[in-house]
Amino acid sequence: MNPRRATETFAQTSKIVLPNDTNVLANLMGGQLLNWMDITAGISAQRHSRRVVVTASVNNVSFNHPIKLGDVVTIEAKVSRAFTSSMEVYLDVYVDLSNGTKKKSNEAIYTFVAVDQNGSPIEVPELLAETELEKERYAGALRRRQLSLILAGKMKPEAATELKALFG
Repeated sequence: MNPRRATETFAQTSKIVLPNDTNVLANLMGGQLLNWMDITAGISAQRHSRRVVVTASVNNVSFNHPIKLGDVVTIEAKVSRAFTSSMEVYLDVYVDLSNGTKKKSNEAIYTFVAVDQNGSPIEVPELLAETELEKERYAGALRRRQLSLILAGKMKPEAATELKALFG
């Protein structure tokens, strides 16, 4: 399988926050943002694997700044690393400002698994990280995966070479 460039996995979605998307404080509900991020991240993972993908986990979500009623939200997703059948997708969420710039409001990390026609995991291509940010997220993905496997009891801590190197 030919490796894919991270830029080939880029997916972007823009939404306007409508009244039905908000809570009583006129802020975008977190669950609605999670839904939008899941769809955008799924498109990114599907572009990488060229297969049907399913959400395996939502690894991290940070709600740094509230998103208000009427704001235009742009979600950018890119596969940060591919493993055997799973892919980590990193998302950045921005709010378009009235002066034409955008402000980062949230970020998240999702994991997807590529599946065959029977719903069984299937191998995915490697990812080529090229920019400094892509390389940073690529390296971090292995550490995050090792930590997740340890916490799930699927890896012994002494086998986590990347984490051991980080902590000496």
